[in-house]
Amino acid sequence: MGKSIISVKDFKFREDPGDPFIARMHHLDYYPKGNGHQGVSKTDLKGKNIGEDFDFSDDWKMYYGKEVPGFPVHPHRGFETITIVLQGYVDHSDSIGATGRYGAGDVQWMTAGSGIQHAEMFPLVHDDKENTMELFQVWLNSPSKDKFVDCYYKMLWAEDIPVVEEVDESGNKAIINVIAGSYKDIKSLDPNPNSWANNRTNHVGIWTIHLEPGASFTLPSVSPTLNRNLYFYKGSSISIDSTSIKSNSSLKLAGNEEIKVLNGNEDSFLLLLEGEPINEPVVNYGPFVMNTMEEIQQAYKDYKATSFGGWPWDRKDPVNSKALGRFAKYSGEDIDTPGKSINK
Repeated sequence: MGKSIISVKDFKFREDPGDPFIARMHHLDYYPKGNGHQGVSKTDLKGKNIGEDFDFSDDWKMYYGKEVPGFPVHPHRGFETITIVLQGYVDHSDSIGATGRYGAGDVQWMTAGSGIQHAEMFPLVHDDKENTMELFQVWLNSPSKDKFVDCYYKMLWAEDIPVVEEVDESGNKAIINVIAGSYKDIKSLDPNPNSWANNRTNHVGIWTIHLEPGASFTLPSVSPTLNRNLYFYKGSSISIDSTSIKSNSSLKLAGNEEIKVLNGNEDSFLLLLEGEPINEPVVNYGPFVMNTMEEIQQAYKDYKATSFGGWPWDRKDPVNSKALGRFAKYSGEDIDTPGKSINK
């Protein structure tokens, strides 16, 4: 391998990208037609381990859902979730009364801060065809000074996320969605105000990349301390430093090298995660990410005592009306929809 490549491993459902990130999950589920109530029919549920279904040998999982797939109410503290939906829909509900539905290409950025409960359900909105769901969820750590900030969430709608298209002399196109950071002087939308990514000197980069056959793009040299991960999750092959990399690979790359990524003869899809490390102790225990085990124990005590503000919904797995499109309701009557940003 060339000097740009630190390691190449098999791509997995969940991985630890390293500081400043905590985890990277990839969900790909070929859900069947809906049952009319945005859930799975009883016939299709036969044989499933309802309540805790993580059977990766199957084409789809219910996770902790019982009729509608997904993750009913659960708490978080001390970090951020960045959810990038490639296919399908997610219904969000949380303990501060926010709710919404987001879909293909949209990104939700949520700061858990001092504590929040939320539910993430995957409604099967189509009864006449299959409901494929694909998303990445990234856990970005917060430094100790920001672990108890107010919780906060907002949508980055697909229509608003900056896109860079590069076309080479042969007409091959590289399409880069800049969710965080910048590429070729094109800056992302602002991350949440108390995010490690909000300070752009921390060089947090989150991009989704689509390479047409034969296309290429170049990662710039940033710093020797940059933690850089490239996930090649769909395609045939790419080449870096004359090294051929097969699909379903997770790459750790140098942060202080200019790295050209050249695609093979099929469309390829990649996710970039990079950033400067926070360089603090990390304890990730269940749904909490703190600096010490004592802080984890306190998080459980606080959650038991306060429920992080309670749960304002009438069920643990709220699902929005089937008739609703993509929207976010942050507070009061403020409604944010694609093309109608309320700058939250």
